[in-house]
Parts: sequence; C-alpha cells; structure tokens
Amino acid sequence: MAHFYLDEQLGAAHIGDRVSIVGAEARHAVTVSRLAVGESIAIGNGDGLVLQGTITVTEHERLEIEVTSAMTTARSTPAIFLAQALAKGDRDELAIQAATELGIDGVIPWAAARSISRWEGAKIAKGRDRWAAVVREATKQSMRAWMPEVLELASTKQLARLAETTRMLVLEPTAPSALSALEPDGRDIVLVVGPEGGIAPQELDVFTAAGASTVRLGAEVLRTSTAGPAAIAVLSVKLGRWR
Repeated sequence: MAHFYLDEQLGAAHIGDRVSIVGAEARHAVTVSRLAVGESIAIGNGDGLVLQGTITVTEHERLEIEVTSAMTTARSTPAIFLAQALAKGDRDELAIQAATELGIDGVIPWAAARSISRWEGAKIAKGRDRWAAVVREATKQSMRAWMPEVLELASTKQLARLAETTRMLVLEPTAPSALSALEPDGRDIVLVVGPEGGIAPQELDVFTAAGASTVRLGAEVLRTSTAGPAAIAVLSVKLGRWR
C-alpha cells in the first residue's frame, strides 16, 4: 500500500505531471519514513482529490512525484456528523480518531452538562486545533479522500438547533428504538454522543423538543470513546456505504 500524505493546497493534475509537496509533510516523508526515489506514494488535498505517483526528487523539505493516476471522489451523501461530548483524558480524541477512519464527514465538539473536560477561554481554540490535528492524522492513516471538518464548539442549545435541518440521532441506552432499525430518509445525520456520565435528562428534553430521536445500540453500555464509532459502523451499513 502506498504511503499517503496531505497537502491542502494540492490542485488538479494530469498523468505525467510533476507535483511537489513541501514543508512538514515532505520532511516527514523523507527523514522519518525515509522514502526514496522510485517509490510510489499518494497525495491528497482532503477535498476529494488524490494523486498517485512515483517519487522523482527527495530533499529535506521537498518531495516531488510524477503523477501516474488522478482521482476525484465525490462526498458521501447523506453526510454523517459526530457531535462528540468533551470527555476526560483522551477519550473524546479516541472517538474522533476512530470516527474519522470509519468515514465520518464532520465533527462537532459538544460542551455537555456532564462533561468533565471543559474548553473555556484560550482552551477553546487550543482544543479545536488539537481535534483538527487528530482528524488530519486519522485521515492520512486511513487514506481518505475527504478530511472531516471540525466545527465550532457547541452548547446543548446550539447543537439542538441542527435538528431543524438534519436528522439528529441521540445515542441513549434506554431508547425504545434501535439504531439498527433505522430507515434512511436522505437527510444528513447528526449523531449525538454523551460524556462519561451520560446525557443529562434536561438535555434529552431539549434535543427531543427540537425534533431529535433517541436510539440505542445494544444491551451493553459503551464508553464515550466507543459508542460513536460503533454507531457509525451501523450507519455505514444502513446507508449503503459499506457493501
């Protein structure tokens, strides 16, 4: 399997063109992965374009390939967004890392009532940047054509407003409906996952009043780092992404 690198400035190219990546990505390829002239790699822009090619030049902060194939992949529809509650330790980061590898289209950091971790002041930008870095690395690892966007930190009320324009599914172990019984209706999906202590009753009321539906996975109660990725796997089957 070819190594995969991201360059958000990468533009369209044709077979036989020479394309370069520079800076940190090139430095990692040359000095860490020790890629050499003649090896094959893939470069994506995170916006659907992936170029594959043979390395022709390796320098400290520059790598050049001769393009052997170019592919543009359309976004998946309907889209799936993960609204992940902030969680202690690295559990929220583990959730978005796995969700990215599984094909999520966007991530929404959620400041839930029972979130132990808090993004306040300067931590808001720092936390979002950290999540974006996790998503970027997971995109590279899974060789995805599309890199999920990390949206702004949302409060419960802000998150609930999305139920007006999307199909919001709130994971709740006691919900009467199973996620596996979902019938797709073409709307984009926002999957809401609570923190370690679960979603507070008043938050469930806010979501359901806005038009969201509660759904369960199985009999087990999963960690916040596991629940989202497990649900995304189910949705990927139900939406026909995995065949």
